[in-house]
Amino acid sequence: MNRVDHLIDPGSFEAVHDGLESRDPLGYPAYRNALRRARDKAGADESVVYGAARVDGARCIVAAFRFGFMGGSMGEVAGERIARAMEEARARELPFVLWTETGGARMQEGMRSLIQMPKVVSSRVSLRHAHLPFIAVLGNPTTGGVLASIAALADITFAVRGATVGFAGPRVAQSVTGRALSPGSHTAANTAARGLVDAVVDERDVRDQVGRILELLRPDEPAHVEAPRLTERSDEDPWAAVQAVRDTARPRAPDLIAAASDEIFLLRGDRAGGVDDAVVTALARVGGRRCVLIGLDHRHLPGPAAYRTARRALEVAESLNLPVGTLIDTRGADPGEESEAGGIAWEIARTYEAFLTASVPVLAIVIGEGGSGGALAFGAADRLVAYRDSIFSVIAPEGAAEILWRDAGRAEEAARLLRVTASDLARLGVCDDIVDEPLEAGSLRRVLTYHLDRLARGENHAEERRSRWRHREP
Repeated sequence: MNRVDHLIDPGSFEAVHDGLESRDPLGYPAYRNALRRARDKAGADESVVYGAARVDGARCIVAAFRFGFMGGSMGEVAGERIARAMEEARARELPFVLWTETGGARMQEGMRSLIQMPKVVSSRVSLRHAHLPFIAVLGNPTTGGVLASIAALADITFAVRGATVGFAGPRVAQSVTGRALSPGSHTAANTAARGLVDAVVDERDVRDQVGRILELLRPDEPAHVEAPRLTERSDEDPWAAVQAVRDTARPRAPDLIAAASDEIFLLRGDRAGGVDDAVVTALARVGGRRCVLIGLDHRHLPGPAAYRTARRALEVAESLNLPVGTLIDTRGADPGEESEAGGIAWEIARTYEAFLTASVPVLAIVIGEGGSGGALAFGAADRLVAYRDSIFSVIAPEGAAEILWRDAGRAEEAARLLRVTASDLARLGVCDDIVDEPLEAGSLRRVLTYHLDRLARGENHAEERRSRWRHREP
């Protein structure tokens, strides 16, 4: 199987021989002769092969393109095989892994080639409804209609180091636009830098990386759930609490998520050209349970890409039917000019909508500072808990002082007036529990496993979540 040998365990591939043969729908000159030459050259009957295989010991269905067969182009047979491969994965309840090496649609089959794009997406939707993992490996090259249909819809996406990746190949792009491409354009590295794939991997490491995801997504093996220690309401000094959550020594979401997880794989980017360090998103196992974690990093203000990244992680959670835990710790959304031009308010609104319509359980944990609607967008959950020394405010105290008195120097006074402590959150009916333990990985692990375990027993999460927030009494 050429380069795909880097993916599958030796001797494990069981190819499906379906007897499909490419037709000549356009009567394209010498197309049948070209097909014969391609078969002889590639040692395969088409540009796509599929079947059952093992990846690092895990059973799955694999479909693989061969660039040596007419540039790995997707004609009628290739599209049909990709669709059948996903349907086989659904029938056998196995993960689906796609390896691409393709220039896109096959010109010699015209529109019969192009309509393979909605065909394969239709089968991908069915796979998503079955909550089965879909992992894509973008080999060299991956361009055109294959990327713009099936390859871009994976739950997890790797790009092979050095691969050319893009909607149009570099030659076509330059021809159509009349402009030379910038250095690094259409590369795997640039694709990762733009948040369009989760990671760039060396070809020899593909099996290990895909196997790591398959291992992480194995069925739950829940360990004993230890209840977190809760506390009654108390009367912390609001300004002291503000200073405490802003202490640079305080644990932050990226480190806490890594330390609290048994296994973890970081989900990168917003799939719209952006990466924002203000948010970390990950597939994780915590206490033997699979989940998606979304954490706000207090060291950065979240911009539009941060909210899109969170929604992308939420989409992965829904696709795989995994519960979600959010860690809230931010002074609020980035209010700068570039952020405004990027539609920050619109992105926040869409994030509220995404959380309130998510079909999976959602737990929100205030681990530090919650500032304004930009933070609460991550808190529109089934359950909202707060660490005892955390805070939440309608706006950061400095911003409140500026609005109320046009004097940010009165932030301490604003903090006391706005009642920002965790105890105040409980008194105001905003949070459900206050966690008494110091903020560290062990306590976070207990909070996540305890609450996600209980939320998993419910049904109609989205409907009940919307009802919960709709019927808060005035």
